Amino acid sequence: MKENEIRNNELEFATWCIGNVAKRLDIDDREAYQKLKQSDILYGYIVSAYDVLHTFGKEYLMEDILNLMKTRGVA
Repeated sequence: MKENEIRNNELEFATWCIGNVAKRLDIDDREAYQKLKQSDILYGYIVSAYDVLHTFGKEYLMEDILNLMKTRGVA
């Protein structure tokens, strides 16, 4: 998915994920955004899989994203 193709609900969800990742890693939102973007987790996973991911609970979703970040070397 390209950055300019993001829909409002996907944008809200991505923003929510960025904020929660930042809290979990004790970093600011900007740094969390950069880590998620540079590893292609933001657009390649969070936004592109929005239809499924937004149905998961917060704890499960955060663990999933943080594990993916560790796998990709950005956490």
